[in-house]
Amino acid sequence: MNCVRRPFSFTLPPVTLGSVHDFDLLVIGSGPSGQKAAIAAAKLDRRVAVVERPQMLGGVCNNTGTIPSKTLREAIVYLTGENQREIYGMSYRVKEEITIADLTARTQHVVGRENDVVRSQLTRNHVTIIPGTARFLSPHEIEVDDGGGRTRKVGADKIVIATGTRPARPESVAFDDRTVIDSDGIIHLERVPRSMVVAGAGVIGIEYASMFAALGTKVTVVERRDRMLEFCDLEVVEALKYHLRDLAVTFRFGETVTSVETRPEGAIAFLASGKKIPADTVMYSAGRHGMTGDLALEAAGLTADQRGRITVDEFFRTEVPHIYAVGDVIGFPALAATSMEQGRLAAHHAFGEPVHTAHAPQPIGIYSIPEISFIGRTEDELTADSVPFEVGVSRYRELARGQIIGDSYGVLKLLVSPDDGKLLGVHVFGTGATELVHIGQAVMGCGGTVDYLVDAVFNYPTLAESYKVAALDATNKMRQVSRLSG
Repeated sequence: MNCVRRPFSFTLPPVTLGSVHDFDLLVIGSGPSGQKAAIAAAKLDRRVAVVERPQMLGGVCNNTGTIPSKTLREAIVYLTGENQREIYGMSYRVKEEITIADLTARTQHVVGRENDVVRSQLTRNHVTIIPGTARFLSPHEIEVDDGGGRTRKVGADKIVIATGTRPARPESVAFDDRTVIDSDGIIHLERVPRSMVVAGAGVIGIEYASMFAALGTKVTVVERRDRMLEFCDLEVVEALKYHLRDLAVTFRFGETVTSVETRPEGAIAFLASGKKIPADTVMYSAGRHGMTGDLALEAAGLTADQRGRITVDEFFRTEVPHIYAVGDVIGFPALAATSMEQGRLAAHHAFGEPVHTAHAPQPIGIYSIPEISFIGRTEDELTADSVPFEVGVSRYRELARGQIIGDSYGVLKLLVSPDDGKLLGVHVFGTGATELVHIGQAVMGCGGTVDYLVDAVFNYPTLAESYKVAALDATNKMRQVSRLSG
């Protein structure tokens, strides 16, 4: 059963003109950051409104970004039987011929449900939803265009910009949303391509490269840098590269796609080195661009950088103190999880509500096949800063649960301080990595040490048991160093 996204329409309540603004808080954008900012302010009994484009409730996250891409990944993992091949053989598949319709059916269902959830949460908290696009008229006033030729002026005491981002499109590339696409165009493909060139080995590029490789697409990844996912643990990245190469992914590092020529049955990607790569589809993953171009920021006294991003302080205030910006539009880390917290903190700060700000590191999740997730520092970072550490490793293949689920490649790695036993970093590669990392997050956030993991009793058989195995590994190494040093 597919959920169809219903258009939403709400009218503004009558407003008495005067010195009081229409709303205490006006949020531009209803993605994770905007939604949480609106609800946080509503919980403080403030008059709140959200401006969002028709058919885009939930923002880019719900409609073209995080939710569709992660749902697509889940459908691919299930239909290809990727996680079961260790047990049932490399030729095992749930469905022999997987079509785009098979993949989008699940995506449409989840997106529809998530949009309903967002709508329900906003209306239940008495947040007024104003359909349309916004542009500033002054620091306290915006104009909303409903797309049907009607406009309305709305004033607010505080304003939060949460417009998100869109895929960056190089001007030298002729996108046709069929053969030459960006990440938003993936959900509009008419068929699973036999071959694909992915230009860019960032998070989004690698996620989609691994998804289509699992479908059987011959994927070539072109990256101008010498390695991919530079912010991740090198050993984990190498494990992912090995796994993707096993799925016939070809990597071209130190290369750049200079142009693409479309053909009736595909395209040819031309590299700066002179190489030519034929493919059914070329997907550009050239970063993201803040959606601030239509906001008329100058009318509010604001500016954006060349990638459309807005600068904020530690409280998410822009250079105009009553205007805040949160989410992807302010740049790194540009994650749905961190954006939600930014929205909440911005709303609380705007109305003088005290908040407890945790300074613990935040987890990073990469939904490749298999997953990567980590929190804290990497070995390279610690080494560069001359911080001593010990490594504790647990491999899924040595866990009963790993054998049960057929994951022989997964690994969990702990970086432990030999001075006080505290965790400096947790790095996970394999099934459930984005869930598993939160155990390490809890220990780090509470100032726990490796001793807690050594003494803890985990359910058996589980992947969580890997923490105890890795903790014992690190402890044994530190004990040996101590014995030899004494």
